[in-house]
Order: sequence, then structure tokens, then C-alpha cells
Amino acid sequence: MEYTFPDNHHLRINLMGFFPFFIWLLLIFSVISSSGLTADAFTGTYGVNYGRIADNLPSPRSVVTLLKAAKIKNIRIYDADHEVLKAFHGSGIEIIVGLGNEYLSDISVGEDRAMNWVKENVQPFLPGTRIVGIAVGNEILGGDNHELWEVLLPAAKNVYSALQRLDLTKVVQVSSPHSEAVFANSYPPSACVFKEDVLLYMRPLLQFFWQIGSPFYINAYPFLAYKSDPEHIDINYALFKSNPGIVDVKTNLHYDNMFDAQVDAAYAALEKAGFPKMEVIVSETGWASKGDENEAGATLQNAKTYNKNLRKRLLKKKGTPYRPKTPAKAYIFALFNENLKPGPTSERNFGLFKPDGSISYDIGFTGLKDSSGASSYIPFKVTGAYGWLRSSYSLVLTICGAVLLQV
Repeated sequence: MEYTFPDNHHLRINLMGFFPFFIWLLLIFSVISSSGLTADAFTGTYGVNYGRIADNLPSPRSVVTLLKAAKIKNIRIYDADHEVLKAFHGSGIEIIVGLGNEYLSDISVGEDRAMNWVKENVQPFLPGTRIVGIAVGNEILGGDNHELWEVLLPAAKNVYSALQRLDLTKVVQVSSPHSEAVFANSYPPSACVFKEDVLLYMRPLLQFFWQIGSPFYINAYPFLAYKSDPEHIDINYALFKSNPGIVDVKTNLHYDNMFDAQVDAAYAALEKAGFPKMEVIVSETGWASKGDENEAGATLQNAKTYNKNLRKRLLKKKGTPYRPKTPAKAYIFALFNENLKPGPTSERNFGLFKPDGSISYDIGFTGLKDSSGASSYIPFKVTGAYGWLRSSYSLVLTICGAVLLQV
């Protein structure tokens, strides 16, 4: 069967051959667009936590400019602040929003409550704002509030069900970050196991996350390990500097830095719990630039060294000794110093940037202001991958549909 276009060019198309080509085009663009919309909440290997417990931070729009200048593509926030989500519209930066611990009990009661939260705090901002994940709670298991241990899994399931009903599970991932307190021990890495009381709640949570394709998020801080035992931990080992390292006698693997050891400890614990193929992503790691007298290692130089060396390590997209083929991924804590955070002095001094947008120390980033205080504001106009894929897909459908309508 042939068709001649009515434009006197007499261009003939063999429709018997066109239909397979048409289907092939649809399949290609379906694969491309689907891969761009799956719930993979991390682009590349480097991200930053954007905490806002402060009264002197730049506006969210200025933060977008800062992140674009630094080429940071992934951030985590600890809530779902609407002004922040509006500011990130069109930026292309991928965001994991937080469902705070204070909401878990209510969300766990019923899916309708989770649906209300998602409809209010996630759905209205998609797809312009690239919300790619919801962190349900923060450091629940292993914490002091055992009532929250009980409601974490039901809350996570209700959030996922709400996303499922809204057809958003291929866009927004559900997860929950943990602290090192979930482990009974983590040295050497191969000996790491979950605490027995934690495992009662952790195993069903992991089972659910494995079923929906979510990774295991861990907050891993060599700084905190060093601070707790400076007499027995080599500071160079914690800072990625030259040192003899350690050898895990069970695996015979050599570790020259604590970050890799902490990640592999999590892999070992997951393996023992029955989830050997679950990916580990570090949801928080960082080093304080200032601390109290009893906070060993909290200095500007150490913070600069740790964060500079960690950035280099992550940008190499290499794995760990135990998982060499799986690139390590991490969110750095934090984007800014937060002057209203409670606790020891270190808690208010993890920022890569100062409140005025200038760098806290040089690890290769450009701030909103240089050291002289002059503004280095850079305007951006962004066209994200979403828009390209959507327009390209539409173009193919339009062209093919037009040809078919002419038949």
C-alpha cells in the first residue's frame, strides 16, 4: 500500500514498511522517557543537604543560583516548604523532600492522610520542580522514640500507596534515612550487623523498600566517629589523607579511609539481614569547621580537607572495596551553617557556605559573593531534560499521527 503526498512532490511512502518504523519510534521514545521518569532519586554521585534552621540564610531563589554555579544537581531538604519548591521550579535540580518525624503517627493511620499530604506538598509542584523522592522520617530506628519505630513502616507504605494512586511511583521514590545507631557494631566492616531490637523493625522495612526498588540510606560521619575516640582513630584515615589504613581480616580488603569502611559496613549488615543486592547511599556526611573544646577535630582546616577529598573521591564515580562496581553516592551535610540549630557548637558549623552565600572554605565551589564581598550573581535559564523528552516525544507522535491521518 502506497500513499502520494498532495504537494506535487510525489513523495511515496510504503505504509507496509512505515507501520513497523512507527512502532519502533514509539518504543525508542517510550524507553527514553521511561528511563528519565523512573524513581531513581540520584543523578551522578554528589549531592548536598539544604538545611534551613537559621534566620540569616539567602533566599531560596539565590540558593538555586548558588547550586547551579556549583553544578550541584541533587539536594535533600528536611520538609516540603512551598517557597523552596516554587523557587526550584525549572531549575532541573533534583530534590528529595522530607516528611518530618512529627507527621509519622498521623500518616500511619490511613492512606487518605498520606494522600492529603502528597496532594498538598508534592503533586502540585510536579513536573516543573523535580521532586524525585520523599524521605519518610529521619533517623527513626535506633532512636529514643520507640513509638515511631512502630509507625515508620505503615507511614512509608501509605505514602507509597498514595503515590501509586496518583501514578507517581515512577517519578517519586520513597525512602527513610538511618543513623549509625541502627548497627550493633561496624568494625571491621564485614562484622557489621543490625542491633537485634532494631532488626525486628528494620527487616520488614527493608523488605518493603526492596519490593519498590528503594536503596538503603545511611547517615555516615567519620567526624563523629573520630570525635568519640580521637586517641584510637587516625585523623588521616578519617580525612582521606595518606595513612596505613586497615585490613578487614575476614574479607582481606584494605581500607584507606573511614568513609568507604562505613559504607561497606552497611552493605555487610544488609547482606546478613537478607538483602545483599540493595544499594547503599549516604544521605548525610560532613565535617564541622568549629566545635566546643571537647569536640576533637572540629576545625576549619579539617572540614576543608574532608569535604575537598570526599568531593574528589565521589566525582571519580568509583565503588568501595566490597562493592567496587557500584559507585559511591553521598549527600554532604550541609549547604549552610545553621545558626539556630540546638546542641553543641559543631551542629551549627557544618556548612560549605556562609549565610551570605560566600564559601566557608575553598573546595572548588563558587559562592554568591567572593572574599571581597562583591556579588557574583549569575542568572540562569534552564531547560530541563523533562522538557526535552516531552517535546521530542510529542513531536514524533505529531508527525506520525499526521501521516496516518492523511492515509
